[in-house]
Amino acid sequence: MTHFFPTRSLALALACLAAHMAVRAQATTEPAVALALSPDGSLVVDTRARLAWPRCVEGMQWNGKTCTGTPLELDYAQALAHAQARWKAENLPWRLPRAAELRRLVDKSASTPGLDARLFPAAPSGWHWASNTNVQGGLAGNHYNYGNVERAQRQGQGGESLDSTRVNQRFAVDLETGDIRSDAAKYSKLHFRLVRTYTDQ
Repeated sequence: MTHFFPTRSLALALACLAAHMAVRAQATTEPAVALALSPDGSLVVDTRARLAWPRCVEGMQWNGKTCTGTPLELDYAQALAHAQARWKAENLPWRLPRAAELRRLVDKSASTPGLDARLFPAAPSGWHWASNTNVQGGLAGNHYNYGNVERAQRQGQGGESLDSTRVNQRFAVDLETGDIRSDAAKYSKLHFRLVRTYTDQ
């Protein structure tokens, strides 16, 4: 009988491990975000994170059916100033989102990942500003070489070196893929969305 005890223990351990991995896999595949429209239809609410997002990217306006106008493309400091100005104008605490908050909007379960056009109509894709600052280095998301993107974004802006210090770099999220980068030059002109805590108002 002692000959079979290690084998049975191993089989039991493997079965427990398999069950644990199955539970983790199920938790990973369950939707992490629940997005719904506000009662007036002007906001998209992340009901789990209790965050409210305007349906339109900054620079565009919601007309009751879709987003119209031209999306703003500003550098990081200008985007922060825009958020402060909107906060003062509306007396609501609008701010730039953190990278993790922004990437929650990307529907990766769709055949073509990106923002749900029913919730965010006429939305531009590509890189959007996030509020995380980075002075210690390291990527928060996928490790890709963004040199070509960086060069394209900096055309006409003095050709800032890719070796610029981390002090001059900020986070951005690709709203088509959900990728996060931490090395976007803060003088780049990017689209941006604002967010605030949802208070049923």
